[in-house]
Amino acid sequence: MKRSSVIVIALALLGAGGAGLYAWSPPAITGPSETRPLIGGAFSLVDTNGKRVTDADFRGKLMLVFFGYTHCPDVCPTGLQQAADVLAKLGPDAGEVVPVFISVDPARDTPSVMKSYVEQFDPRIAGLTGDAAEVAAAAKAYRVYYRKAGSGDDYSVDHSAYVYLMDRNGKFITNFMFNAPVDVMVDGLKKQIAADVARDAIAPPTKS
Repeated sequence: MKRSSVIVIALALLGAGGAGLYAWSPPAITGPSETRPLIGGAFSLVDTNGKRVTDADFRGKLMLVFFGYTHCPDVCPTGLQQAADVLAKLGPDAGEVVPVFISVDPARDTPSVMKSYVEQFDPRIAGLTGDAAEVAAAAKAYRVYYRKAGSGDDYSVDHSAYVYLMDRNGKFITNFMFNAPVDVMVDGLKKQIAADVARDAIAPPTKS
């Protein structure tokens, strides 16, 4: 296993407090927003078609946000396949969820590179990149660690490997660990979707 992968997995285990690679926090679907961790926020990046997008473009959908890069040897392909499998198992509910894959290697991950990469897994995955400052700002908002390792063209990027579940307003709900079982993720997402439906059904009518 390459050094970068070891660091990524070690960071995930540390973040879980030693609870194990598949550990995750149950969705806080009814908890007040002020008790949630300060994870997430505004970002401005470029999608795989070269279009400028912001976090606001994903409002109304649940987001599965994770960071990585196209030259990643194992962690990122695993994460992307995980996202594709989640969408497949969600069936009709997949339209309520958008996996968002943000590059931490903007020097190599151009929009066209990201496009060909994410489409190998599922075209519904939103691949985002940007310049170094834009990527750094997004990573900071999500409390994501990343660091270039090596020199020349054959470098790697060490990075943390959380998958963040964000609500329809872009607020943090919970996180899944690297390589969490797909069924666990699907179950959490279905519960969140059901909770959203129930909340909307009892919401007071909007005043005209």
